[in-house]
Order: sequence, then C-alpha cells, then structure tokens
Amino acid sequence: MKTERIEELVENLVIDIIQDRDIEVVDVEYVKEHDWFLRVYLDKIGGIELDDCQLVSEQLEDKLEKLDPIPGSYYLEVSSPGLDRQLRKERDFIRHKGDKVELHTFALVNGKKSFVGVLNGADQGKIYLDINGIQCEFDKENVSQVRLYLEF
Repeated sequence: MKTERIEELVENLVIDIIQDRDIEVVDVEYVKEHDWFLRVYLDKIGGIELDDCQLVSEQLEDKLEKLDPIPGSYYLEVSSPGLDRQLRKERDFIRHKGDKVELHTFALVNGKKSFVGVLNGADQGKIYLDINGIQCEFDKENVSQVRLYLEF
C-alpha cells in the first residue's frame, strides 16, 4: 500500500476514534527514517493532553492490528504537533490567521528564502503575510514550509 494511502486510511481511523471528542487530527505521516514511523498529530483547544494521546494510540493500535494494512514493522507515535508546528492543510491556515509564522521558499524571493510575518490567510494557491506592515503574497508552489513562529 502506498504511503499516501496508508496516511489517508489512518487519518480516517483516527477521525472515527475521536468523533465524540473535542480533538482534531492535525496530520498523519508514515515515513522511513532508520525504521518506519507512523506519526499521528492531534490538537484541541487548550492543548492536547497525555491521556488524549494514550486513548487514541491504544484504540488506533487495536484497529490497525485487526485491519493489518501496513506491511512489516513500524513505530506508532501519537502526539501534539508542538508549538512550532508546520501549517499544511487549509484548516491550519484558517485556524492560525493572525498568528506570526515563518515561511520558507524553494527559490529566492527578493534575495531571501525565509520570511517572518503575520499570516493574513491562504487561498487559491497563495499565502498572504503582513511583514512589518507590508502585505506580501507567496505562491504555494514556491513555498517549502510554513511554521508557527516562536519568539524567545
């Protein structure tokens, strides 16, 4: 089964598990590092708790054991996406509108590949940032990554 198909299947299983809770699936990734990892990132208003992750992990493990859709061995990790989470889905951009983000591009834009600004939104293949009072627009196809920006 292809990686994308596994991620989609797992996301649907998790959605079924959390349907009566105030928990949201932020992302699912099935990646090969040294070993295979199946990572599920959850969030909720007020922040995800260890008990939430444990509940989802145990129920997901049971469902995956019964279905057995993933060949070979892998490590299952269920966690929060972290404070500097990457924004990937449309709902991420909606939820974090008005938050400070760091945007990285594949190619140079005005001599730079990294920008920090306030997220004004995203639509129709564009991401909009307010960078020091200047409204900037980036083509999503040229954006390698958008993360919440942490100031220390």
